[in-house]
Amino acid sequence: MADKIKFALALLLLIAGVAGFYLLGEQPMVLRVLSVLAGVAAGAAVAWFTEPGQRFFVFARESQLEARKVVWPTRKETMQTTGIVFGFVLVMAIVLWITDKSLEWILYDLVLGWKKL
Repeated sequence: MADKIKFALALLLLIAGVAGFYLLGEQPMVLRVLSVLAGVAAGAAVAWFTEPGQRFFVFARESQLEARKVVWPTRKETMQTTGIVFGFVLVMAIVLWITDKSLEWILYDLVLGWKKL
């Protein structure tokens, strides 16, 4: 029950930060953005002290560790894969253009007898 109250408080703090952005409409943009950031920070701080919040931050920490273990592709591999994708897109564009023009010719010229001017 206490966690639900803390989450509700965190949500209210977040809403207060966003509301502050609109209520401070006449103030400089820096102050308005700081209002939102303060609401997010205060909401995160309150959520930190809940049991689900602790689990989330442990999960986030473990996710960072797992991301460091990933073997990222080299620059050469990335460029080759990108080239293959661009080549495939170019080929598909040409095939679709030919299909479109063929259907246009069949429908308009042969079936309907409309000649282009």
